[in-house]
Parts: sequence; structure tokens; C-alpha cells
Amino acid sequence: MRQRRTWWLLVPALAAGLVSADTPTPGRAEERGVGPGPEMQRLAKLYLGTWDYTETYPKSALFPNGGTSSGVYTSEAGPGGRSILNRFHSRGPVGDFEGLLVMTWDANEKAYKSYVFGNDFPGCVVQTGAFDGDALTYRSEMNAEAVKVKLRSVTRLQSAGKIVSDQFLALEGMPEALLVHVEAVRRAGP
Repeated sequence: MRQRRTWWLLVPALAAGLVSADTPTPGRAEERGVGPGPEMQRLAKLYLGTWDYTETYPKSALFPNGGTSSGVYTSEAGPGGRSILNRFHSRGPVGDFEGLLVMTWDANEKAYKSYVFGNDFPGCVVQTGAFDGDALTYRSEMNAEAVKVKLRSVTRLQSAGKIVSDQFLALEGMPEALLVHVEAVRRAGP
């Protein structure tokens, strides 16, 4: 019985010896010295805040009359600053669009990933992105029924507190065309 008691006294001491100052411990990421890397800091600088935006849709097969919608989106840091959560909602003659966009840095792919959820399509659109100079470009491919669809989105800070973004669409066998032009003005910052 005495040997058994001694063993249980040694377990915490042995465990304490296995944990070094470099071993992550539970708690907040900032307390552990772990936070968003430079990639996420750059993304946060571009997106965080509340924005009023206008979407301009050129005349196309999808939007025969074209049109302009307006809305608001909010971008905030996700858990530990390792993602950005963007909620958006716009209304206008082109339609009523609502969605959620989650952006993060994928260290394995060395690329940004974006997951888009919307009220007008099922599931999630997954995009892969990178900065090209000051422009953040996301690309994705998907099948819509029997047609392959490619999307490309280019976003940049045009001036202090103003973002412009263009999304292009290419259907299989067709040239890429502008789907929507977005201008956003920051209402409130991070």
C-alpha cells in the first residue's frame, strides 16, 4: 500500500518535469504569446470594421437590367484573431442578399482561404487567395448543375476608409466577365 501512495505522489512531479516553458498551456492565445500572424494582421487591416457598401451589377445574362443595391457589412476578428468573420446584407432591385464570409490563413497551403455562405445558394463556396501587391485576389471553381463556373474576386484599399472589389465570373467555354463592382466606405473602424 505504501508503494502505491508513493507512485501517486511522483506522477505530478514527473508531469511537471515534462512541461517546459515552450509547451502551450490552456488559456487565451495572447497569454501564451500566440496570436495572429502577419498574414492575418494584414487581412485585419484591410477588412475590420463596419462598412456601408454599394453593389453595381452590369447588364448580363444573370442580371438583364443590371442595377445597384446597397447594404452594410461588419467584419470582426474571429477566435484568437486567426480568422475574420464578415456578415453582409444588401437590398435593391437586383435582389436581397445576405451572407457570412469567414477568412483565414492556411499555413499548409501558404494561402488565404475564404468560406462564403449565402441565402441564394446552397452549401459553401470555398475560395483560395493571395495578395498581389496591394490587391487581395480570391479564386474558386465549382459546378453549377452541368456547367463549370470560375470566380475571381479582387479587393483593394482605394483610399483611407474605402475598399473597392470586383468579382468576375467565367462559365465553361466563355470569357471572364464582370459580375459585380463593390465600393465600401468604412463607417466605424476596429
